[in-house]
Amino acid sequence: MEIIKDKEKRNMKKKLIAAQLYTVRDFLKTPEDIAKSFKKVKAIGFDAVQLSGLGPIGDVELKKMLDGEGLVCCATHESGKMIFEEPSKVVDKLNALGCKYTAYPWPHTSPKTEADFKMVAAALNKAGKVLRDAGQVLTYHNHAIEFEKFGGKTGLDIIYDETDPKNLQGEIDTFWVQHGGGDPVEWCKKLANRLPLLHLKEFGIIENQIKMLEIGNGNLDWKRIVKAAKKSGTEWFIIEQDVCRIDPFESLKISLDYLVNEI
Repeated sequence: MEIIKDKEKRNMKKKLIAAQLYTVRDFLKTPEDIAKSFKKVKAIGFDAVQLSGLGPIGDVELKKMLDGEGLVCCATHESGKMIFEEPSKVVDKLNALGCKYTAYPWPHTSPKTEADFKMVAAALNKAGKVLRDAGQVLTYHNHAIEFEKFGGKTGLDIIYDETDPKNLQGEIDTFWVQHGGGDPVEWCKKLANRLPLLHLKEFGIIENQIKMLEIGNGNLDWKRIVKAAKKSGTEWFIIEQDVCRIDPFESLKISLDYLVNEI
């Protein structure tokens, strides 16, 4: 009986975990590649994906592929330029995919000053309002660039302080927070009720070099991170690994198995 309970518990956990397809972007160049990769991701054990790094494909065809494999699109990453200049196109795409969340993936305007970060925040606030009016949510995906300080505040602080939580929410990336000198646990707490998405990305050291590793093979305290994120209301825990030393599909499987069995 305990075995059944454990299995049910693992299945419930899996429903909260998604694969960031940027991890396998080299296998997403054509519609045929995408279809094959969806099958692989599903076979690994994922029921949800975040769309990013895909080659040219229509939204209708993409939705049909997702449905055919029983995969949910939990979120997307869209180009910063489109989010800033044509947010209505983002709305249309999310509607076609049956998806609520997207993320601004990278500060494409290359902010270098406090004023620059405030300009980014203003543009995000404006775009986020368009998505909010459509029943969707814009989130912000950080790297390390946002941890430069201006008058005691990081660029990431400025972005969140200068935006309405109703218009911009969070997609904290654990690796890049750590890389920037921040604390992933504290950032999960800081964005309480403003963190629907969390990128689970392992931070490790090999031969004195910082590396992205499979979850559980590095130095981040995943139990504390996941606990803090759940308390802050995180809905989707998204596995991402930009650089893999082995087959990226195998990397996804290792990370998923660790989270399901160990956390």
